[in-house]
Amino acid sequence: MVSSQLIIAAAFFGMVALIVGIAMMLREKSVSQMEDRLSSLTGKGDKNNPSSLTEAAQLLSKELGEQGTLSDAVAKKFNLALLFEQAAVTMSLSTFIAICTGIGFTAWLVCTLVGVHPSLAPFIGLAFSGLPYFWLTFRRKRRFAKFAAQLSDALELVARALRAGHSLAAGFRLCATEMSEPLSLEFGRVFEEQNLGLPFEEALENMTNRIPNLDLKFFVTAIILQRQTGGDLAEILDKIGRLIRERFQILGQVQALTGEGRLSGVVLLALPPLLFVTVYRMNPEYLKLLFTDEMGRKMLIGGILMQLVGALVIRKIVNIRV
Repeated sequence: MVSSQLIIAAAFFGMVALIVGIAMMLREKSVSQMEDRLSSLTGKGDKNNPSSLTEAAQLLSKELGEQGTLSDAVAKKFNLALLFEQAAVTMSLSTFIAICTGIGFTAWLVCTLVGVHPSLAPFIGLAFSGLPYFWLTFRRKRRFAKFAAQLSDALELVARALRAGHSLAAGFRLCATEMSEPLSLEFGRVFEEQNLGLPFEEALENMTNRIPNLDLKFFVTAIILQRQTGGDLAEILDKIGRLIRERFQILGQVQALTGEGRLSGVVLLALPPLLFVTVYRMNPEYLKLLFTDEMGRKMLIGGILMQLVGALVIRKIVNIRV
């Protein structure tokens, strides 16, 4: 028993080392390609060498969306670069993939050691390997909610700065210095981008791409229209801020009224998996028919599908848009 555990542990560390090594090789290859492109674009290559000029032309003719490594393909498939930016995570893609693989393999190893059924261990490991992705989405959702709660105060601050005679860019800089993250980070980024020569409208549109908030889109649209047609921007910002506050008030009332339904949904959705685990630990033979018998497998698949449908229905009932 001890020797088998040592073999499994050695296989685990060997797999982790292999993943880290592959990630480092892919990173070195990516850095080398980037250096070659920079040298070609800056004219440091050999101009008398026709093959060098051909390679430069090929580099320039490559599409921007083309990806050459597995990690780049995964990032493009799941849009991880934007997800990292929205969640304010500075982790590299290779590190994220290594963490997902390590967590999944560790979960599979633990299931194997504690005696879980061999047919369930791979699914459990696959489910645990997705935990970092769900952590990123949870962090992004929490950051979006905090930004939405700060937006009304930021609009009032910008409106007061305009009434005091400051420019709109100075109002953004004031929000970046006086308010906390994440709003200070996003407004400060807009201020720095327009300082570096990017048009102010384009910097605002970039912020709406990073923060897909409806109130923020109203704010950006009002600024763009005011810069094109004129008008009292301070008064418009006051009205938008008042609208955001009233919406948050109504949203709080909705959350209070739907609290019982949301709690009931959590209990109903968590009860079958917990009951399954409890019965499996008490009497594994009782649940083997769900995996060995044809009717049992159909019942298991039907139960999972009904759970998913029930979750969608409950979410549709309690999720009221304001």
